[in-house]
Amino acid sequence: MKLFGNVLLRIFATFVASALGVIGAGSIMGVDIFIAAAMGGILAVFKVIELLALAFLEDGKLTLAEINAAFRQTIALKDVKEEGAENK
Repeated sequence: MKLFGNVLLRIFATFVASALGVIGAGSIMGVDIFIAAAMGGILAVFKVIELLALAFLEDGKLTLAEINAAFRQTIALKDVKEEGAENK
């Protein structure tokens, strides 16, 4: 159950991060801010759900590695741990 809660929070974070990224582009194009944010967030969430579903179809279970991979493919950020280790 703890893993399920973690996935839900990460999906929410994906929605927020993607929604905020398209607000500026939507305002430039004349699209309502809320519609642009909803479209960007929903598309990102659907991409994560698609990747999780594909991983589940493979063997009927989701591992933590598969969950992490689904989110990693959706939002690519630099690995802070590796970057900090290189600067030492």
